[in-house]
Amino acid sequence: MRSRRIAFLVLMCICVAAMLPCKAEEGYAPARPLIERVVASYGISGERDKPALFELVALDPALGLKWMRILDLWETPVTVNSELPDDLPKDDSLCLVALGYRLNTDGSMRNELIERLKVVLAASQKYPNAFIICTGGATAINNPSATEAGRMAEWLRWQGVEARRLIVEDQSLTTAQNAAFSFEILADNYPQIRHLAIISSDYHIATGTLLFGAAAILRDSDISIVSNAAWHAPSGTLSPIFQANALLDLPDDMETAYEIYYNTYGSHELPPLSEAAQ
Repeated sequence: MRSRRIAFLVLMCICVAAMLPCKAEEGYAPARPLIERVVASYGISGERDKPALFELVALDPALGLKWMRILDLWETPVTVNSELPDDLPKDDSLCLVALGYRLNTDGSMRNELIERLKVVLAASQKYPNAFIICTGGATAINNPSATEAGRMAEWLRWQGVEARRLIVEDQSLTTAQNAAFSFEILADNYPQIRHLAIISSDYHIATGTLLFGAAAILRDSDISIVSNAAWHAPSGTLSPIFQANALLDLPDDMETAYEIYYNTYGSHELPPLSEAAQ
């Protein structure tokens, strides 16, 4: 039923676009404001802004369809696992995505990140041929050379994980950038990877799954998110509004990402944003 609804909406919007060929050229409905309306509506109320979707597909049918697929993904409940299942690919087409967590001010890892890494380690032992991508940038105000991904990879090497299996993405400040930058690295250097398993804290899994799934859709990637595993944190939550802001961060705007991260944590424990990162 959902696929029929999407197909009908796409067909109708394409027809409208064909009847009004000059509207997009005149700046009738720029994509960004429409995407913001679509994302904000679902983040605030859980409802689809159908007029905005209609206009988006009329402006750009392919992009409109992608955002409908992202909304479908957002609606889909995510089951959080304490460990990876037994039926994932056994070869190097699988990659474990280790999501970072902000560092202490001196650059050392917080307990939550270490607990996540214990789940990553168990998964790496269960799937010894899988790659592991560690994601997260510089979030230690007194040690800007330290990165979440670097510390994570270092810890995993100390636990006996082979360096050849470790991929380091150390430029991101948000989960959206974890996804965007990871996909760039995988596309450029690891064409054999086709499946991702998200590993984080339990409250973060749905957001990670959404953002990595959305990044795949927007990039026309055939990499799929196949499972997850999580450390069960004593507290923590991420709201649909947080997820909405994160989705709008997917275009890789570092300044916007910095603001999102900076405002998320009241302690403001971030080193200054360097000119090179902007």
